[in-house]
Amino acid sequence: MSNASVVCHPKRILNHMNKVAPTKAEIALLEPFAGLTLERIHVPASSPEFASAAAEIKSAGIVGFDTESKPTFVTGDVSEGPHVVQFALHDKAYLFQLHRAEGLPFLLELLQSEQLIKVGFGLKSDRGHIFAKLGVHFGAVVDLNTVFSMDGYHKEMGVRAAVGLVFKQRFAKARHVTTSNWSQPRLTAQQMLYAANDAYAALKVLEALDLPREDLPIMGLAAQDAPSLLPE
Repeated sequence: MSNASVVCHPKRILNHMNKVAPTKAEIALLEPFAGLTLERIHVPASSPEFASAAAEIKSAGIVGFDTESKPTFVTGDVSEGPHVVQFALHDKAYLFQLHRAEGLPFLLELLQSEQLIKVGFGLKSDRGHIFAKLGVHFGAVVDLNTVFSMDGYHKEMGVRAAVGLVFKQRFAKARHVTTSNWSQPRLTAQQMLYAANDAYAALKVLEALDLPREDLPIMGLAAQDAPSLLPE
């Protein structure tokens, strides 16, 4: 089932529903989210590959965004993440692994860019982790939890509930993948699919909501300093 066949005036969905997100039981009955396939997911491994990826990401203007970190299981342990940073475009995604030193200059530029809007869920915590690890301020961020909260959804929405609400589709989150070792040198196919589509789903949700750019709660960006990046 394509996204085009299930999206039906998302603005009206948000404006006329009773502001209650779908439950886990309701989401479980939905068709799977039509995300990116492996051939659309790229993991740069050399300076030329990072340069090409960064150029394409910057030219997109607005991208889905997320990070992944190796989990901690002992009380008091502090995560050394993020270990993977994801950028999703309308038809592909790039996964930056932070152990690859050749990619860090390109990643830092993208994170700090005020011309590149990064959209995702729960990004306030990502900002803190990025500063702790990389020492840079993560700018031009749209947290979709804030977008839904402003519209009257009092519980944090999250990608699974948002995809269920907006697309009537089920976004799968397997615990054995989400809690896997994201610091390993080579990501598994399951990790790549999950990481890429976490960011991709966020971008698709924002596109479907079709909100005017001036209504977006952009963190770390002076609105008057940035061009309009969303369709009118």
